[in-house]
Parts: sequence; C-alpha cells; structure tokens
Amino acid sequence: MKVVLLLSVCSAYSQNISIKGQVTDSLKSPLEYANILAIPELENKDIRFAITDSRGNFLLKLESEQQYKLTISYLGYFPKEINIITYNEDMNKDFVLVEDVSKLNEVSLTYKIPISVKKDTITYRTDAFITGEERKLRDVLKKLPGIEVDRDGNVTAQGKKITKVLVEGKTFFTGNSKLAVNNIPADAVEEVVVLDNYNEIAMLKGLQDSEDMALDIKLKEDKKKFVFGDVEAGAGIKERYLVHPKLFYYSPKTNLNFIGDLNNTGNKRFTFNDYLEFEGGFGKLIEDAGSYLNLMNSDFAKYLINQDFKSNTNQFGALNIRQAISPVTDISGYVITNNSKTETLDLTENVYLDNTTPFNETRTENNKFNTFFTIAKLTLDYEPSFKEDLAFNSFVKVSNLNSYGFINTINPTQNNTIKTQIDSKNLNIKQNVNYSLKLSQDHTGVLEATYNFQNDKPITNWLSNQQILQGLIPLEDDVFYNVFQTKKLKTHNFNGLIKDYWVLNNYNHLYMSFGTNVAFSDLYTNDEQVLTDGQVNNFSDAGFGNDFSYQFFNTFIGLEYKFQIGIATFKPALYYHFYFWNTKQFDLSYTNNKALLLPQFTTKLEFNNSEKINFKYQLNTQFPTVDQLASNFVLSSFNSVFKGNPTLANQLYHSVSLSYYKFSLFKGLSINAMLKYNKKVKQFKTVTQLQGINQYDTLILFDQPENTWSFNGAFAKKINKVRYKFRTSYSYNDFYQLLNNETNKNISKGVSSTLSLETFFKKWPNFDIGYTKEFNTYEAFNNKTKFENDIFFVNLEYDFLNDFILKMNYSLDAYKNKSVTFNNRFDNANASLFYNKEDSPWGFEIAVTNIFDTKYKQQNSFSSFLISDSKTFIMPRILMFKISYKL
Repeated sequence: MKVVLLLSVCSAYSQNISIKGQVTDSLKSPLEYANILAIPELENKDIRFAITDSRGNFLLKLESEQQYKLTISYLGYFPKEINIITYNEDMNKDFVLVEDVSKLNEVSLTYKIPISVKKDTITYRTDAFITGEERKLRDVLKKLPGIEVDRDGNVTAQGKKITKVLVEGKTFFTGNSKLAVNNIPADAVEEVVVLDNYNEIAMLKGLQDSEDMALDIKLKEDKKKFVFGDVEAGAGIKERYLVHPKLFYYSPKTNLNFIGDLNNTGNKRFTFNDYLEFEGGFGKLIEDAGSYLNLMNSDFAKYLINQDFKSNTNQFGALNIRQAISPVTDISGYVITNNSKTETLDLTENVYLDNTTPFNETRTENNKFNTFFTIAKLTLDYEPSFKEDLAFNSFVKVSNLNSYGFINTINPTQNNTIKTQIDSKNLNIKQNVNYSLKLSQDHTGVLEATYNFQNDKPITNWLSNQQILQGLIPLEDDVFYNVFQTKKLKTHNFNGLIKDYWVLNNYNHLYMSFGTNVAFSDLYTNDEQVLTDGQVNNFSDAGFGNDFSYQFFNTFIGLEYKFQIGIATFKPALYYHFYFWNTKQFDLSYTNNKALLLPQFTTKLEFNNSEKINFKYQLNTQFPTVDQLASNFVLSSFNSVFKGNPTLANQLYHSVSLSYYKFSLFKGLSINAMLKYNKKVKQFKTVTQLQGINQYDTLILFDQPENTWSFNGAFAKKINKVRYKFRTSYSYNDFYQLLNNETNKNISKGVSSTLSLETFFKKWPNFDIGYTKEFNTYEAFNNKTKFENDIFFVNLEYDFLNDFILKMNYSLDAYKNKSVTFNNRFDNANASLFYNKEDSPWGFEIAVTNIFDTKYKQQNSFSSFLISDSKTFIMPRILMFKISYKL
C-alpha cells in the first residue's frame, strides 16, 4: 500500500503531457531512429528525448507548464530546431528534414545526439543520461534506455544478454560483463556502443551466424591514458574483514588491470557462470552436450556452483595485461588465482520410490572444503588487414580440492556415520589457433585447430564404524572400515576444422567444411580396504579396478546452403560423420565403427532489426565417455557402485527450437519467447538395483523414446518512470526408470511465473518489487508428489542529500510439500548505507547481510527414484563498516 501511495505521489508531483508526431524526409518517407531532443529552459529540469520507430513515429513525454527547445536530427540530414511551451494538453507535431547533399565532413552543432543507430549498432552518449551521482559503469548502464543490469552485474541490451564487453574495441579481461560493470568508474565513460550479431573477426560477420551481443565502452579523451580504480577495506563484528583493491591503467597501447579480494563474508568473486565464460560460454557448450555434462560433473564446477555455506574465507586475485606490439599485433594475457576455505551443512529428507514400498532416509552432510585454482591464458592477435586474421591462445588451469566431511544417515536398514576425505589434483592445458583469410572476393577460408590435455587425480577415503554397501563390496570384518579409492584420468583431444565460405551472390551462400576429432583417454581406478593391522584387502578379485584405454576418431564433411527470400533466411545443412572407436582393458578389447548423416535446418524471419523469429532443427549424436565405458566396478559414493558398459554405441536425439524476439525503444517494449522440444531416440540409460539406500548402477543403450518440452517467455513494458515485467516458464519431461528389473515411465512438470515492476525516479526512492509462483509435480509408480513455492522480493535504492546512497533488498520464500503437508518459510534481507561527499575520493559504508539471521534455505529435487527435501545452512548475520578510496 505504501509503494502504491508513493507511486501516486510521484505521478502527481510531475504531471506529464505527450507530444506525438512523425519525422519524414522531403519525399514523405519515414525516418527510423531519428532523435528528438527536448532541452528545458530551466536548468533544474531534466532533458527529455525520444526515438522514432520504423514508421517515423515518436512519442515524447514532457512536463507541463514548461518551455523547451526541440531539436530533431537524423544522420545525413540538416537538424531542425523549434521552441515550444507545454500546457496541460497533449500535442501533435510532424517534422520534415532536408537531406544534407553537401555531405560535409563536420557539422557544427550546439547539441549532442543522445542515441544514434546504424543497423546492428546503437551508440549512447552518456552525458545525456547521467546526473553525476553514478559511481560505476553499472550505474550508467541502468540509466540508458533499452539496457538492464541485474544485481549480479549481468547486462541485457534490447532484450538480449550481453556476451562480451570491450573497452576501446579491446576485450576487457575475459569479456565477462560483471568485471566491467562493477569496476569501470562512471566518470571515465563517454559512449556506450551496443553491437548486435557481434563477431570478433570482422570479415566473418554475415557469414557466421551469431546471436552474440557486445558492449564497447568508449572512454573520454582525458581518460585514455590514466590510472583509475579504488581500494575498499572493511571490518565487522565477530572478526569479519574485507579488502578489495581494483586498479586499472589504460593507454592506447598498454592496458594493465588488477582486481584482488580477501574476505570471510562469503563473497565469491569467481562463480560458475564466470567459469563457463572461460570454457566458451553457455551457448557454445550446450551445443556439445557431452562436454557440458563433463564440465558440470567435475569437482571444480561443483564447488563454484555452491553459493550457500555456513562459513567461507576467500582469497582472490586477477591480473590482466594487453600490449600492442605493433599496429597490427596485440599480445594479451590474464592470470586468475583463488584460494578458499568453505564449510557447508545440509539436512535432507529423502524418499526412495522403490517399486515395492517407498521408504524414507534422513541424511546430514557436513563438509569442509579447501579449494585452490589458478587459470592463465596468453593470446596473440595478428590482423595485418581486413582480409587476414590470426589468433593463437594458450590456456592452463590448475586446481586442487581437499574436502573433509561427515555423512550421517538414518534409514530402515541402518544408522551410520561415514567420514569422507577427498584430495583431487587436476591439470588442464589447451592450445588453440584460428586463422581466417579472404581468399578472393567470393571465398573466405577458416582454419581452426585445438589441442586439449586433461589430467585428473582424485583420491577418496571413506571411514565408518559399520559396513557400507553390504553385498556390493567385499569388506572384511574389522573394528572400523577404511576404504580407499585411487583414480587417474588422462585425456588427449585434438580437433581440426577447415571451412570455406563461398558467397555466390548477396542472397546465396555455400559453405563447405572438413574436420576431425581425435581423443585418447586412459582411466585407472583402484578400490581397496585398509585393515587396522595394516593389511590391504583389494577389491580386484570381486571385479573392481580399471585399467582402461579408449581411442575415438571422428572424421566429417559438411555442406551448408544459406539463401535469402524476402525477409526470410534459410540454411539447410548436412554433415556426414564417420566414427571409429576401440576400447581395451587388460586382455579384452572392443572395436566398432559407424557412419551417420546428421541433418540441420535453420530459418530466420527478420521483420526488422528489432523483431525476429528463429527456427532450428538438428539431429544430434553423443558418444560415451571413458567413465561410462570402463567395464569393471568402481565406487561412486558411500552408498553407490557403478559399472560401465564397453559395448555402448552412440545416443541419438532430435532437438527443435522456435524463438521470437521483439524490442521497441519507441514503445519501451521487450518480448522474448523460446519453445524447445527434445526427443531421445537412442540414449544411455542407467539401470539401477536398489537395496535400501545402497544402489548398483550400470548403463545400457535404451531405445524407448523420451520427450522434453520447455517454454520460456519474458515481457517488459516501460510506462513513464516504471517498467513492468513478466516472466514465465514451463517444463515437461517424460522418461523411463529402470529400477530393480522393472521399467516405469515417470513424468515431471514445472511452472514458474514472476510479475515485477521497477521504477526509475530521479528524486525518489527506486524499487524493484515482484512476486514469483512456482509449481512442481513429479509422477512415479502411480504416486504424485507436488511442491509449491511463493517468493516475494523487493530491492530499494535511494540517492538522497546528494552524498548518501541507501540500498536494501528483501526476499520471502514460502515452501510447501503438498504431498506430505510440509510447509516452511524463510526470509532474508540485506542493507547498506554509503556516504561519499562530492569531489572527495573517500567513501564510507555501513552494510549488514542476512539481517534476520536466517539459518537455512529450503529446496526440493527429483531423480529417477528419489525425491529430496533439503535444508541448506547459510552464512549468519554480518555487520560491516567499510572505507573506500577512489584513485
């Protein structure tokens, strides 16, 4: 009610009137993206502006009872200026611009165009939008029409996610938006350029399909060779601390950037999404489902994904250097190092959906992680001309994960406590070269080659005073049971591709490609029991232990035909693959080969730059990894044993997607919708034998079809100073469960919808407030389990008294397991008050996180035979006092 009252007061405080009209040339042809700038006579009033749509129409909101100078401008035309006085009535005005036939190189103007649009490029001059109170680039971006920044620093422009950030045309660190928007100072920015369909290699734009959106930050002239940044330090109750330096040096030839962080407040500067950017981005990874799943299942990724913990101490450092060796050659590199200590606590109620009688398990897991990793990359860019581009990069990742934990399980068969210890050392080296050459006016050639080396060495220890996995592992009686597992995985992978882009004419392209993928993998596992008298009970006689090698060869040739008819672009493609693979373990070997024809088809309907429909169909295949093929048993966890299947061939599945995108700066409207469908024809299916909570798993190639549907939609509309947003998603998945010699079909469904609004006032507090409703249903063995979530959230930001900034956020989550009538509510809130006197480099802040000292979060999850309700404990309330100094 208070929020509604506030919005009403703000609306009454500043009564707006509308000016509608059309901008055309002398032939009455509409001019799209013409700028209408309204400069008020009074200095304390805001400058207003509008942009024309594809029909030349514009809508300008002005304050009543004011005098304005209107300037109407369009590139290549003489600007027009008029003075108007607004009253309490809406107005209609049309404008005709005359073309500047003299084509002067320079036109002296008394104003700056706030926004200019050239096909895939939109340029914002920031002076027209900022007020001088902005601290970082994120504060500037939030005031630009058509651009949104979320709380984490992820940016969307014209309704599309920004995938790359540049500064003066050069990649900033890795291109991740968060590093740029949270660290580049606002007063260094002159222009923000949005680049749609971005391609790092200019000659390939229009040849390679790209949905990437990039931001290029243009610096002010006096900021193109300077040092900037800030240093933040803080201390809090219960020995909390934070040190966060950010230092940057920019010059036309040399860039040097450093970001450091030391804290015990639970703040991770490097997240899983950041890691995805290093691996090529989510979009590229998801095209290779096997690589994505391997990445998700790695210990390193699991640590990064976890953002909820009881305690966390984090040490982070990132150094980025770019040097221009010559006008056509750049060398750049970065090193990122992170060292952290983390403690987690989870309480889980598991329901096992056995095909006899379902039973429950209460599980408590307490873990302490010590994680260290270093990521480094060196890149050489050589671009002697528009017709030639060479890039070489070398990437190294070293990680070491140590974990110590206790698992307590209470179930119908036993009550047990298991101590776990994991020591995992991992090395990853990648070498990549890309060479592009304009062979002739019609032909462009591309050569890509990548070598990847992976070496993982995890050692796991389970210690218990009772037997574990009874009947599945050959334990000998002892005072306590000490089980060790040694695992070594070494992989060499080479990918090569040669592609020719043949432009037949403006409307017909023919692309031919030839490529190969070669992989050599070796897996060694050893599971054993160490007895209290020092003797070793090796499990090899019971079928455990692997010394497995896997060679895989894929040679392919592809043909793509791209043609345009009107607003539609079509691209059918055929890829012919020949696969050869062999496996060997001890004296047993297995060899096979297969040829597959994999079709693809894409269509794009482009009504204009801001409204598109995309359709894509693809027949996909995926071959097993060495872990899935290894033919002997291996321990997966304290209650799970796995055995691979060396006879597995390949998965085969259809994927279809249909997307719609529309954005209108004129109407303040953004619409995104995506419908996806996957049909699995052949797939790897886990066969499970369940004995209590213990399970034995293996894989088969399963040929019963399974279907997955998903829909995601987002709608946003800005009216005056308020943006209204609606997001919704739906998912449906039917799949088969192979459990205890029975096959059952399970179905999961999920619906989530969020309604929110965001305000953009200048003198009043700004809110982002919303409500989310979630429904999840899981059907198995004729039982239906239902979950519901109601989530309310509000974020507040208020700049007041010129020097103060207040930020607050609050969320309330009401969770229900309707099948067992279980309800739970938890809320969380954070707040900060920042003080920075104008023209002073010093800033002071008081911040408190988890104001209500909430103990845990509640969530649910499903698997083929398991439903889980989990409580994950989080960081306690933290009160901090911070001091910052701006260079």
